[in-house]
Amino acid sequence: MSDKVLQEFERGHEAFRTVNFKQNEERFKTLAEKGQNPKALFIGCSDSRVMPAMITGSKPGDLFIIRNIGNFVAPYQPDANYHATAAAIEYAISVLELTDIIVCGHSHCGAIASLYKNIEPTDENIHTLKWLELGEAPKKIAMMSVPSANKEELLRYTEKASVIFQLENLLTYPAVKKRVDQDKLFLHGWYYDIEGGLIEYYDDEKYEFTPLSSKVNGEKS
Repeated sequence: MSDKVLQEFERGHEAFRTVNFKQNEERFKTLAEKGQNPKALFIGCSDSRVMPAMITGSKPGDLFIIRNIGNFVAPYQPDANYHATAAAIEYAISVLELTDIIVCGHSHCGAIASLYKNIEPTDENIHTLKWLELGEAPKKIAMMSVPSANKEELLRYTEKASVIFQLENLLTYPAVKKRVDQDKLFLHGWYYDIEGGLIEYYDDEKYEFTPLSSKVNGEKS
């Protein structure tokens, strides 16, 4: 880390310690003493432009967060390999006993854009390319559904289609499927528009994404 970046983070930490932490000191003390009891599991992209707590107005302790490339969820695999995302999902559901899972995609996603590029495999991207295979199914659906779309329209469609596929992959996890069937766990698909600041949710009855905030429908377009 360069000195310039380190100094910037140091100033940010000092501001947090002296202002933000002081404003929430009792909450942090309670969280430390009683442990965490988050309201939902939030599966989002590692993209630095997407800040889960900021876009939801969440406080410390509200969200149990998983972030990875493309907010992808790999299907359940009952083997002894290392599965970071799977382990976090299992912990959130089986240990923390959360009742809601949010999968949040976003506009201008680099992972989705990469699906439409010819990337030469090397020793430095072997895991990345393997992970991106999780986006091939939504890419195929997008190309079939909107064949005449321009590049940007195709990317936006793929980003939203990918959210739906990740929700389906969640249902391959025994802990998730069992609790969903028992109405003890609820899955939510969200899409965050970076430039507009709007979150849409997937309505599985209308088969479309619609604004999360009811106030949006009353705003001028």
